[in-house]
Amino acid sequence: MKLRISVLLFLVTVSAAFAQIKLEGVVKDSIGNPLELANVVAINQETKALDAYGITNDQGRYKLSLKKNTSYKLQVSYIGMKAGEDIFESKESDVVKNFTLQNDNALDEVNIVYEMPVIVRGDTLIYNADSFNKGTERKLGDVLKNLPGVEINDDGQVQVEGKTVSKIMVDGKEFFDGDTKLAVQNIPSNAVDKVQVLKNYAEVGQLSAVTNNQDNVAINIKLKEGKTNFWFGNVTVGGGASNQNELYLVQPKLFYYSPKYSINTITDLNNLGEIAFSRRDYFNFTGGFRNPSRSSGTSINLGSNSLGFLTTQNNRAKDINTKFAAANFSWSPNKALDLSGFAIFSGNRTDIQEIRDVQYFDNALRNENRENNTKQRSDLGMVKLSAKYKPNSNNQLDYDILGRLSKESQDQNVLSTQIGTINEFENSSPYSINQNLNYYYTLDATNIFALEIQHLLQDEDPFYNAILEDKDNYDSTAAILGLDGAQLDYNVAQDKRVKSNQMDAKLDYWNILNNKSDINFTIGTILSTQQFNSEIFQFLDDDSQFNPTPTINDGLDVNDIKYNFSDVYLAAHYRLKSGIFTFTPGVSAHAYSTNNTQFNTKSTDNFFRLLPDFNMLMQLKKSEQITLNYRMQTQFTDVSKFAQGLVLNSYSSLFSGDPALENALSHNVNLSYFSFNMFNYTNVYASLNYNKSIDNIRNILTPSDANSVVFVSSPFNSPFADESASANGRFQRTFGKIRASVNGNFNYSKFNQFFQNTPSVNESFTQTYGAELRTNFKTAPNIEINYRHSIQDNNNNRFFTKSPSVEVDALILKSFTFKTDFSYTNYSNEERTINDYKFWNASLSYKKDKNSKLEYEIKATNLFNTKSQNNTNSSNISVSATEYFIQPLFASFRLRYEL
Repeated sequence: MKLRISVLLFLVTVSAAFAQIKLEGVVKDSIGNPLELANVVAINQETKALDAYGITNDQGRYKLSLKKNTSYKLQVSYIGMKAGEDIFESKESDVVKNFTLQNDNALDEVNIVYEMPVIVRGDTLIYNADSFNKGTERKLGDVLKNLPGVEINDDGQVQVEGKTVSKIMVDGKEFFDGDTKLAVQNIPSNAVDKVQVLKNYAEVGQLSAVTNNQDNVAINIKLKEGKTNFWFGNVTVGGGASNQNELYLVQPKLFYYSPKYSINTITDLNNLGEIAFSRRDYFNFTGGFRNPSRSSGTSINLGSNSLGFLTTQNNRAKDINTKFAAANFSWSPNKALDLSGFAIFSGNRTDIQEIRDVQYFDNALRNENRENNTKQRSDLGMVKLSAKYKPNSNNQLDYDILGRLSKESQDQNVLSTQIGTINEFENSSPYSINQNLNYYYTLDATNIFALEIQHLLQDEDPFYNAILEDKDNYDSTAAILGLDGAQLDYNVAQDKRVKSNQMDAKLDYWNILNNKSDINFTIGTILSTQQFNSEIFQFLDDDSQFNPTPTINDGLDVNDIKYNFSDVYLAAHYRLKSGIFTFTPGVSAHAYSTNNTQFNTKSTDNFFRLLPDFNMLMQLKKSEQITLNYRMQTQFTDVSKFAQGLVLNSYSSLFSGDPALENALSHNVNLSYFSFNMFNYTNVYASLNYNKSIDNIRNILTPSDANSVVFVSSPFNSPFADESASANGRFQRTFGKIRASVNGNFNYSKFNQFFQNTPSVNESFTQTYGAELRTNFKTAPNIEINYRHSIQDNNNNRFFTKSPSVEVDALILKSFTFKTDFSYTNYSNEERTINDYKFWNASLSYKKDKNSKLEYEIKATNLFNTKSQNNTNSSNISVSATEYFIQPLFASFRLRYEL
């Protein structure tokens, strides 16, 4: 019913939007040449409001949608020209009207009263936020969603014209090292004056002419007048009740900006499930660090030994308590020196309940139903300090140090139809220190040098413990582990320690041959050392420890291994511009050396390899391009894959490595196209990607006995090539106040592994289709309708997801803001619906006027009181369906105070 009402509301607003006439024409200079990127605005003479605006295309054409039978003042402006002005009376039919602008020295003929919503200056797009705001915005993310060509994806990343924004700044100062998610969720919307989109953004200005920045996009937020040299922000407090517990929320967010320094503080404490900073955000947060060798052709994986946390689905779980605090500062004591830093703490307490049903293809006796009840504690912290010294335009020195420290634990109670009752406990307190030193030197107009050095020190110490109460169900696995069976239960544990020490350094030299070409030489190295220790042991009934001897893997269940890796490389790249084309072919020569030492045996692999790469850019227009990339890459694994001793990944997963593993080689080809037409706000993006991996590391998987759900795996270099291909695209078009978009994603992958010594191919093909319609009215209610349809085909098991959704926000009587969103999801296979569920959230807030300091809000989530959600997963050996339980209906009252 709610969806039908929303669709009806949308149709009404759409019909109102099309009750307009079209005004179009051409803007030329005095000798008849078309003027591209001229600004045209239409000001309603009765209301004095800006009703429409447009920007001319490469042929000088503009197009405006205007109300019928209305008087307008038309104003046309272009840099270096006298602005044009005309009074226009719209009638019942479309009109063509051309303008000719004259050269100007004074630039004072016409007073441009209204600021253009969008201004284009070279590679910079400048959006005037107030021209797109509807009055219901509360944070930066709400502002960005209104802007043509700007999107926020499901992961909270900002995308411009199909490209992911790498950095967000405020008045030129990085906001938490440019992290986009923290920015869009916390910067208040009422502080935003302009949004500057910086395309082809170069991190280092000295290298802008010689580096490939075609995919780099940054955003700079210009603050409104009165927001500098003063504290601004907001403080939100709230409370409520549910059928589980009392609810609370405290969110102070304070900001200070001045020409010399800035301070940002964000705090969030709540048990409403509103996660300010998740574990995924923490581990993805690079702090601005990027490996110098990222484009060298070498990929080395240091592995991840974090806990195997059950993950929440869409930030939903049975119970979530969040504590988050972050502070960011920047200080410029003089023009040559910039100091900055941040500190972040995130503490989450999460309860997760899941029921999982697994069906095995080879043996129905192995089918399992498993219920997990999990309590997670996660305390994550990081601190970074940075310094940038730039005494002149030819020299720049950067230094950064980032420290991470975390403490995590997970308690699981598992009830399995195959194993019985299992209690699992995991904890870990890892730390890492990352340092970065960069120096950039411009000798003269044709010679540029860059030195980049990065060092990582990392220590991980995961501990795992499982208590299996129903011994009979685990006897076969206990036997191969060598456990003592004369105990009340099987209490098995493992200590693990991984230490990593890596240096990544390179020296670049560019010689600019002419204004069409340059050549780049690089010499670099990666030096890495990893130490891996592990031991499996059993707690006995008298609290003593027993060291078992496995009956498999030659009786080895301890590890003490040292793994060394080195790569010394020399690379050359030549860049040539020819017409609309830019070609950058390159090659790198690598001398690799790897060795691992364990049980007094050393395994060594030394070899030499040439790795070519190629980039082609076809610049069709200023905002239309085609890019082709090819790269050959050598891939190296981490120390754990070489460890010969048995490793207990969990009670149901045992692993032993192979010291003779070799590297893998991959080929990657990417072809992409994007176009953003400012004339009609059409945004088109498409990409094709193909990857082929040779000698990839895969696993041989074997059950511990014929009907067991416990598997033993070991890695090997697959003689079969693994392949993946993907295609995705999006088309977006704005019609007056309505934006429509369609998108599609196709992903195919094929990889090979062995199951019970039999080759097994895992094939997956996923199709996702989406469509969206949304409005952007100043006074009328705004609505967004989405539909997503996906087809997942894993080894001939097909699953379908259909998910329509609708969002409505409205400013009522200039004081009330009403927001609501509804979504429905249907999971099915070819025979039946597996699960369907729906969510409905709504909020109503009151703010006397836009200048009022206080705002009152009532917010309700999960109004249908949906109890659980489902998802499915399929592999080459099994198919599983998982039901996970979520927080119930919450209703809360909130008070927000604006500084």
